[in-house]
Amino acid sequence: MASGAGPQNATEYIVHHLTHLNTTGKAQASIVDFSVVNIDTVFYSLLMAVLGMGMLYSAAQQVRVDAPGRFVGAMEVILDFVHTQARSIVKGDLTYVAPLALTSFVWIFLMNALDLLPLDLMPELGLAIGVDYMRIVPTADLNATLAMSITVLSASIYYGIKIKHPGGFFHELFTAPFGTSKNPVFALVLGVINFALQLVEYAAKTISLGMRLFGNMFAGELVFMLIALMGTAFSLSLGGLLLAFGHILAGSAWAIFHILIITLQAFIFMMLTLVYLGQAHEAH
Repeated sequence: MASGAGPQNATEYIVHHLTHLNTTGKAQASIVDFSVVNIDTVFYSLLMAVLGMGMLYSAAQQVRVDAPGRFVGAMEVILDFVHTQARSIVKGDLTYVAPLALTSFVWIFLMNALDLLPLDLMPELGLAIGVDYMRIVPTADLNATLAMSITVLSASIYYGIKIKHPGGFFHELFTAPFGTSKNPVFALVLGVINFALQLVEYAAKTISLGMRLFGNMFAGELVFMLIALMGTAFSLSLGGLLLAFGHILAGSAWAIFHILIITLQAFIFMMLTLVYLGQAHEAH
């Protein structure tokens, strides 16, 4: 790991803020590496999971028939919205599907919302206690978003086997989308093609689901860094004053706009999760 002195120029500043605290004890250049555990990603993911569970549990404990409070009302609106979306997309038992969708929305929203904290707050606190690198937005880490998309893939395969039974699920792998043939040779050729296309479809869904969330949050993080660098150029000259004004204006505008982004990305991930699980309930 680098020394605790922190970044000295614009390049070092950006590199420092894009480097994870990981199990290697040094900066890693690769964007995704499943052989390395990013400790900051795991920590803040678990922290937001606990916070999300605490919020939902607290709302459940405060439910009153006569006069629900605003917090409970807000949680009920989110719950009803997610359940409505799940019921309209998934044609089957929602006992576990709806809670999974609710969990993904609340959890991802909270992880995304960490991007609204002052950019240097947690890294500077980390430097103060001897932690040289710290990234606090788990969804800006491709390792985390791909892990979540693999979880959705696993759930879709599980429900595919559960709903269609093993025989029906594996039969569909080799017969969709082009069907089969009574001719053994044609049936074998079509089976190989169908299976290959099914693998491509599963891979494309999984990778795109993780990359979409990562790309948007990573880009948002970069924009915040560039805006923060504008503030470091402050001086009493006209150019310095303009940069300082631009820093405040751009930072405020991007933070407000980013509220929409973090909410939208959580919503998109939840909806795609429901779509993929809904497809697992349907036969081709």
